[in-house]
Amino acid sequence: MSKYFKEIEYGMCPNFLEKLDEAREFAGFPFFINSAYRSVDHPLSIKNPTSSHIKGLAVDIGVTDSSTRYLVIDALIHVGFNRIGIADTFIHVDDDKEKANGVIWTY
Repeated sequence: MSKYFKEIEYGMCPNFLEKLDEAREFAGFPFFINSAYRSVDHPLSIKNPTSSHIKGLAVDIGVTDSSTRYLVIDALIHVGFNRIGIADTFIHVDDDKEKANGVIWTY
């Protein structure tokens, strides 16, 4: 069971949520989750059937400014996440071991 992310637990990998809890604890402020688990029928899953969201191994964290973006990314890397996507309004993070690790991309 997640300490901070109870509202998104359905469909999510418990180990992923524990690691996300650690990142949130390190950052010292709440993470606003825009997207977590997506069913295979979700429109974004249909567009991207290999999405880590379908496996319960990914979330998109809302960010509103560069300082918050930095703190979130710093916390994610600190706890061992190494698959991060950066957009203007969110940060995607996943822990999908079936995909390339040690990557950061932009949207």
